[in-house]
Amino acid sequence: MLTDKKMTSPWDRWYSTSCCLCFHVRTGTIILGVWYMLINAVVLLILLTALSDPEKYHLTSAELANDLDVMDDANMCIASAISLLMILICGMATYGAYKLRAAWIVPFFCYQIFDFALNALVAVSIVVYPNTIQDYLHQLPDNFPYKEEVAALSNICLVLIVLLFIGCIIGFKAYLIACVWNCYRYVSGRGGSQILLYVTSNETTVLLPPYDDSVSVPCKQPPASYICAEATA
Repeated sequence: MLTDKKMTSPWDRWYSTSCCLCFHVRTGTIILGVWYMLINAVVLLILLTALSDPEKYHLTSAELANDLDVMDDANMCIASAISLLMILICGMATYGAYKLRAAWIVPFFCYQIFDFALNALVAVSIVVYPNTIQDYLHQLPDNFPYKEEVAALSNICLVLIVLLFIGCIIGFKAYLIACVWNCYRYVSGRGGSQILLYVTSNETTVLLPPYDDSVSVPCKQPPASYICAEATA
């Protein structure tokens, strides 16, 4: 028993088929994919609406109290393309988890890793350059809620609050990454169990069905004994 525990890899120790204490990893991945699709669909709808009527949704530099506009048409087109790509990736993950296609989950898992790395870089940049928080606060509009109260805090307090907030986000994203990875492993394992096994001997080759199929086959009734047959005759 001790040797088996030592030979177990770290990935196997953290492997679980449940997430959020009550959902299966497939169900959790499907819910996560649908949630991301809804968010990106709303963002895409807002961007397309802004592109269709730029005069109504375009904010000038005077309204922002800086020298740049919120987003020009080129950036809005890029953001719309990114939102459309995210809808496609999330749809692939949802379909892959539902239909037991492990390869369809990989793009969404790679996106999660990329997003996690970006959040980690933001946390590192805040630690290395703590004055960036104050610079960001000065760039906000004057009518921004609670701007003066937040700016009145000390630099160390602001850094701790922002790091705590980003740390919670990073921890939550890491948990979601683990759920999607466990779903990928589960789907890959289910796909491998569906492969029929060949047992080859010197004379014959036997095709064995999967274990689930063999268990689901009902047992046949045993034949009546010879004595019972004679008694009935």
